[in-house]
Amino acid sequence: LDLGHKHGVPVAALIGAKEHAIRQVKAGVDIIIAEGWEAGGHCSEVSTLVLIPEVLRAIKPLRNVPVLAAGGIATGRQMAACMALGAAGAWTGSVWLTTAESDLSEILREKMFAATSRDTVRSKCRTGKFSRQLRSAWTDAWEGPDSPGPLPMPFQTILSEPALRAAHRAAERGNKKALELVTYWVGQCVGLVDSVKSTRTVVTEFMEEFAEAIDEMHALTEE
Repeated sequence: LDLGHKHGVPVAALIGAKEHAIRQVKAGVDIIIAEGWEAGGHCSEVSTLVLIPEVLRAIKPLRNVPVLAAGGIATGRQMAACMALGAAGAWTGSVWLTTAESDLSEILREKMFAATSRDTVRSKCRTGKFSRQLRSAWTDAWEGPDSPGPLPMPFQTILSEPALRAAHRAAERGNKKALELVTYWVGQCVGLVDSVKSTRTVVTEFMEEFAEAIDEMHALTEE
């Protein structure tokens, strides 16, 4: 924080609960990123729809800090909904994984296109802490009745990453059983992503959908 502020660089903090937001605002951060349950990777236990107003209400008496909404956001309409809740904007991640500019492998790209919003799981099997990822034979085994249970962070990462990289390499060589193991961090919005698009197209669609949503909301108040 001190280094960022010394050089005029705004400092943001990623949080998953109102208690985290309160501590970060008191510590002096400039931006709060409130990431809900739907997000890929390490995420909250609370849905984005609930987390945003909860965080805004909690920090309002302390200081005016902009809050960005994160977690499961892949469309301009979702962005508009989050801003209707009071967020200053949206923080997105998973929607960019399958873009033309992403370095995601073709194997993972195809698994994501085939996935629905129900095909992710919040599990400790990759890092030792809960993170949302594509459901696979790997996640099923670690969550199953015969699992020894994940190790604490960082030991689960040390165990899992070499094995998952090996599975990915084998899958690229055509091993179908290895393909079943392959997984990657992604949010529940994976069900909204179904084709390769350029980042420019994604941004344009966000802008168009956002504008449409705002126009429709204005129309509701004019009737």
